[in-house]
Amino acid sequence: MTNITMKAWVVRWIKRLSIVMLLIVASVVGVRMVDTQRKPPLSLWHTYVPEEMHAHELDRASWDDYIAHENRLFDAVRKNVTDQLPPNEQVPANRYFAGSPVFPERFRTDWNRSYTLTPEGPPRGVAVMLHGLTDSPFSLRHLALRYQRAGFVVLAIRLPGHGTVPSSLTDVTADDWEAATRLAVREARRRVPAPAPLHLVGFSNGGALALEYSLEALQDPRLPQANRLILLSPMIGITQFARFAGVAAWPAVLPSFAKAAWLDIVPEFNPFKYNSFPVNGARQSWRLTQTIRQEVAQASARGQLASLPPILTFQSVIDFTVSTSAIISSLYAQLPPNGSELVLFDINRTAQWSPLLRAAMRDALRRLTPSPPLRYRFTVLTNASTTSPQVVERSIEANATTATVAPTGLDYPTDVYSLSHVALPFPETDSLYGRTPDPSDDLGVHLGAQSIRGETGALIVGAGVLTRLSWNPFYPYIAARIDQLTGAPQ
Repeated sequence: MTNITMKAWVVRWIKRLSIVMLLIVASVVGVRMVDTQRKPPLSLWHTYVPEEMHAHELDRASWDDYIAHENRLFDAVRKNVTDQLPPNEQVPANRYFAGSPVFPERFRTDWNRSYTLTPEGPPRGVAVMLHGLTDSPFSLRHLALRYQRAGFVVLAIRLPGHGTVPSSLTDVTADDWEAATRLAVREARRRVPAPAPLHLVGFSNGGALALEYSLEALQDPRLPQANRLILLSPMIGITQFARFAGVAAWPAVLPSFAKAAWLDIVPEFNPFKYNSFPVNGARQSWRLTQTIRQEVAQASARGQLASLPPILTFQSVIDFTVSTSAIISSLYAQLPPNGSELVLFDINRTAQWSPLLRAAMRDALRRLTPSPPLRYRFTVLTNASTTSPQVVERSIEANATTATVAPTGLDYPTDVYSLSHVALPFPETDSLYGRTPDPSDDLGVHLGAQSIRGETGALIVGAGVLTRLSWNPFYPYIAARIDQLTGAPQ
């Protein structure tokens, strides 16, 4: 074959492949356009976009600047959403209706907003709380109060795009979240200078931000490094679908298909968490996880990971939102010996419906458990036996090969087969998500105390939203482990 013939053959195949790719993309976009028309109509909280501060502003702002801007944001939401609701949306299940029992402004504390907590005496340290995607500072309030009682100043920042309206997540980037994290740490160190300990506590996407900040601080000596990271269900790896989530939003450039910018359009009955979820949220989370993987690899190549603060991670073996295996392979397997620990919560091995569990779920712990010796402490909370609800702590110390077993004094509830991604920071008594809500803390609805039975199609949301475990039967274990780190009385 001559060079000319070869070139013509290559050009011909490139054209054919291009046509095939265009047909595939057109098909995907076409299906997406049809699918979006089945979604519910958009409401004011999907279309009104508040003007958040972005990364270039956040890096120049003070904590007071951020709080002042945040107050203006909530005033704008009240004016442009709450005060403009049409009559058909002024219903008890709408968090944006001022007459609703779940209207956040009616509570003693609106936990959607950033807050600070100070101890009674001189501070012994400072902690920064970083909440998860679609979440709010509410999600870490129990741990924040625990840090305060231990003598720590606490700063819980409302990350950009959160706490107001779901549409705010359509105009936010991972860079904005990272800049907000830097702002919170700057303020933490201003209030409580070194050498007092600084802890970063991150839940889900907030866990990713805590880690990303610590990796960035390895490169930038102007950023104060934390002394300890505590991560709950950290978003180190997520499904590859998120990488291409932006394609799903392409039809939204046409006004008639604006709903394509949303993966979920759901009634907003939760006062402190969005139910609706825009495509951009998934896209930005994926960007953050990719940044972390690259920075871990680069820091490892430079021999800098030894300077990372010790990391204590709590993670369910079964997690529908983040990848448990990515936490092990992309983070812990790369760490040098620095006092880190990974704690996994196993499934309930005594659950009466275990035959209904998928085989992959029953076998998840065996597949995930790395072979010792390891450079970090590896702990599993699991049943003492397949016939006992009692939960024990099985731990393999760093560089050891055999496990030690210790009682926890906790039982796996008979009606719970596993933890979930969203459950870890919430005790059983949480008023919103707990099974036995604290009666002194009225939040309008008890989502975790529902025992749903009835006919399908009657609820405003799918039953799966209410049956997913939203509280942690092993929260006392997490609390005790954090008390050990803060030096709080046991």
